[in-house]
Amino acid sequence: MIAIPLTLVAAVALSGCGNTTGARVGTGTALGLATGAAIGAFSAQAGAGALIGAGVGALGGYLVDEHQKGNL
Repeated sequence: MIAIPLTLVAAVALSGCGNTTGARVGTGTALGLATGAAIGAFSAQAGAGALIGAGVGALGGYLVDEHQKGNL
């Protein structure tokens, strides 16, 4: 059970990697995809978890980028 919170913390911490909007969104998407698939695998829904994770990761990467630019 401790793996899920640690994975989420790692995904959030690394979602801002990169210097451009595209890099940050891409990194967030990749981490969200992997995290979502891992969490979804616990309920035999890895595909759905991956899709949801990718969307959340992309949004997180974009929001981190906007925050770094001072727009939020």
